[in-house]
Amino acid sequence: MSSKYFALGGADDEDSTQRFFTRNKFLPSLPTMLPHRLRRKFRSTRSKIRSRQTPTSSISSLQTSFNPRDTLQTLRDHQWSVYDAQYIFLAVVGIFALCVIQSPGPMVKTTVATLLMLSLLLPVTRQFFLPFLPIAAWLVFFFSCQFISGEYRPPIWVRVLPALENILYGANLSNILSAHKAVVLDVLAWLPYGITHFGAPFVCSGLMFLFGPPGTTPTFARAFGYMNLTGVMIQLFFPCSPPWYENMYGLAPANYSMQGSPAGLAAIDKLFGIDLYTSTFTASPMVFGAFPSLHSGCATIEALFMSHTFPKLRPLFIIYTGWLWWSTMYLSHHYAVDLVGGSLLSAGAYYIAKGKFLPRLQPGKMFRWDYDYVEVGEAREGYAYGITDLAEDDFHPANFGMDSGDEWTIGSSSSVASSSRSPSVGARSPVDESWEGDTLASTSDNEYYQQKPGQKS
Repeated sequence: MSSKYFALGGADDEDSTQRFFTRNKFLPSLPTMLPHRLRRKFRSTRSKIRSRQTPTSSISSLQTSFNPRDTLQTLRDHQWSVYDAQYIFLAVVGIFALCVIQSPGPMVKTTVATLLMLSLLLPVTRQFFLPFLPIAAWLVFFFSCQFISGEYRPPIWVRVLPALENILYGANLSNILSAHKAVVLDVLAWLPYGITHFGAPFVCSGLMFLFGPPGTTPTFARAFGYMNLTGVMIQLFFPCSPPWYENMYGLAPANYSMQGSPAGLAAIDKLFGIDLYTSTFTASPMVFGAFPSLHSGCATIEALFMSHTFPKLRPLFIIYTGWLWWSTMYLSHHYAVDLVGGSLLSAGAYYIAKGKFLPRLQPGKMFRWDYDYVEVGEAREGYAYGITDLAEDDFHPANFGMDSGDEWTIGSSSSVASSSRSPSVGARSPVDESWEGDTLASTSDNEYYQQKPGQKS
């Protein structure tokens, strides 16, 4: 006869497992030693947890509706929180950028804004463009920086980064790495800096969408966008000259009328007979945006999210980040301190997302369609099946003859290994509260625990 039981102690300690939640038609599914009031509250908690779970299709499938009324209904049902203030911030950034941009003209800007609003109104496109909003705000704000007059911008720091480089590392690492040039080294530096950097966000998003828990890609998109947007704001208010400026002009004062430079990427244009990087970097909207390095920031945040989704490939992602660090300094686009600043910015964005919004991996799940529920944020120790909702005095270890110093859990993951669902640890993803599925407190359980006439509780 099959049985289900709860574990007292660690989930991996078989000796500590107490089989006192045995299910059969003769014995109750809760120990008779527990007070009736506690058993009733425990069953109620289990029912609430199971009622919040949805079928696999409801969390892994995509929206296919083109009806704007579905979006309006979603807005009416949405429970607003302080996190929704981000959309006000993004709207302010977008409106400011569109007002500053001089070219293209009002017609093009109005068309782009209208198309974006339309994409948010249709459910089939909203699921993609809503997480894309921070990235869109970053791109339009970065483009608008070239139209901000120099009289409203702070002076350019030319000596700060070289001084920090010598103080922290004892030498200018960028000049050391770029001192010896070779065609092979030029190509090796160009691949991550000029090719992979622009395609990696799309590849990472696709892989996380297929193999990560539902909700991983939108979380990555938001963290990626906010990281870059924050980096551009730092570059705007703390403009610093890159290594190529020191190589060309020394430590002479800089001004905003100066054009950018492709630096080491000019060798790639010469090698392939093109004018791609020379024309692009010469007309860069942010010429003096050395600190922090967003190339380093993008590589780091991609490595962190990919390491979360594919833990076994973490060394590969670390190697890629180090490769891009080397190429950035070899091409004379950033100092080492810029790379550290970009990586720290990405680490902050990642760990904020991981602690509050990033879905956790579950053992044995390979594709997004394998998940029948999603847990987000950091796992909280000692919490399972909502047991913390019970009164502290009712569930004190002393009531069960146990030492209060023992570490124990009820409803650990090992206790429901045969079930298709697992206990809740941490926050769950928002799901449809109206979904009615099988719960732990099923009809048979309620009938069994129904008090008989004349029976005292």
